[in-house]
Amino acid sequence: MSLLKIIVLSFFGFTAILTGIILGISLLIPARTPLHTLPDPSPPVYSPATSAASKFRCAGKTHCSHMNSCEEAKFYLRNCPGVEIDGDNDGIPCEKQWCN
Repeated sequence: MSLLKIIVLSFFGFTAILTGIILGISLLIPARTPLHTLPDPSPPVYSPATSAASKFRCAGKTHCSHMNSCEEAKFYLRNCPGVEIDGDNDGIPCEKQWCN
């Protein structure tokens, strides 16, 4: 056998052994969670709709006389069914009492 054949076969043997070692180690190491499945570490940003939602709940109020503020009337108009607080359907509730 020539020296060149010995060197080539040794190289391929070495790479095969090294590949086997790497594959064996990779089976022992637990898989990491992909970054896109981790929770977002930044704090939540509260929009006006979110902060209003935390202050008010749909509690059966249907008329402007039941409301205590323009903010509450806007919450009811956006979120609660059966309200009668926007007579002219312009998107502004309780214009005479609260949102003028």
